[in-house]
Amino acid sequence: MKRTSSSLFTPNLWLIWKTIILLTLIFLLVTLFRIQFYFYDDDDSQFSSSRRSRLPVYDEDDDKVFDGNPRIAFMFLARGDLPLDFLWQSFFENADAANYSIYVHSEPGFVFDETTTRSSFFYNKQLTNSIKVGWGESTMIQAERLLLRAALENPANRRFVLLSDSCVPLYNFSYIYNYVMGSSKSFVDSFLDRKEGRYNPRMSSVIPKRKWRKGSQWIALVRSHAKVVAYDDVVLPVFKRLCKRRPPLDASKGTQNLRLQKQHNCIPDEHYVQTLLAMHDLEGELERRTVTYTSWIQSATNMETKSWHPVTYNYASSNPEQIKRIKDIDNVYYETEHRREWCHSNAILVPCFLFARKFSRDGAMRLMSQGV
Repeated sequence: MKRTSSSLFTPNLWLIWKTIILLTLIFLLVTLFRIQFYFYDDDDSQFSSSRRSRLPVYDEDDDKVFDGNPRIAFMFLARGDLPLDFLWQSFFENADAANYSIYVHSEPGFVFDETTTRSSFFYNKQLTNSIKVGWGESTMIQAERLLLRAALENPANRRFVLLSDSCVPLYNFSYIYNYVMGSSKSFVDSFLDRKEGRYNPRMSSVIPKRKWRKGSQWIALVRSHAKVVAYDDVVLPVFKRLCKRRPPLDASKGTQNLRLQKQHNCIPDEHYVQTLLAMHDLEGELERRTVTYTSWIQSATNMETKSWHPVTYNYASSNPEQIKRIKDIDNVYYETEHRREWCHSNAILVPCFLFARKFSRDGAMRLMSQGV
């Protein structure tokens, strides 16, 4: 009996579909395996050694390999110029040029020269690959990483201190150099974030909640930790997608504000370095505090809910008594962990803060007149 074309087609069609389904299942299994293999182990949610190996290869014992004069890389995050450059001019004048390097991330195209800064120490210290930075956006941590990458190019840079354009030094160069270089640990303000709803559960496939940390963005890193931050390609993409600032209240949007305000209010630069280092099991190598002092106050406007903002120190508030109070602080209390961090450098009890912010120009001028 002659078979019709339709009877020949049916078995072939079924075979094709079986093949497609099988290939799809294989692809899904391989994808799930790669996610588990590359990102974290199910048992302890730590990076696997295979995933870490994708970072650029450096000498494992880099501190011992380097033979030369160790430097501190001073890395400034600026919106444009450096308004307190005259104070930093005085600071660097008393330093050995072999003990420090300077890097500035400013707006794209900004050049530090005799027309834009009063300090020759900053001439041509700007990054040529800077980006436009927005507060509360992942561009802030991208700018930090650009500074770290530039500073890491010089093997003499052994410590990496991140500063804002409103930061001032509280001590002379020699004291700060010995303090920072005398410690084998990084100074990173880091604590459990239990009170605020900044953690997005959608991060959990890469960032487990128990590794979520919060803290000040003003860090001082040893070289090995600087590399971890500068060349991370796992955690940063997650932050770009899922750690975003909640939009401010907008009266024109009416009831739509209720939906917008339910979004996670995640500030990337307050979580990224802390969380990344926790995921790499490096917290035991940290002094879990910052060396940059900031005073915070709670404020509110008609269009915003209450939020915390840093105090700005002007001429009146930059008095000797206030500066002494800051310099006398020798411990920090972390409420979410019921932890009091006594400030140490190389196991020696020391004042907590080397720098402070935010200072106005007249506040910095008074500081300089006081010989700070």
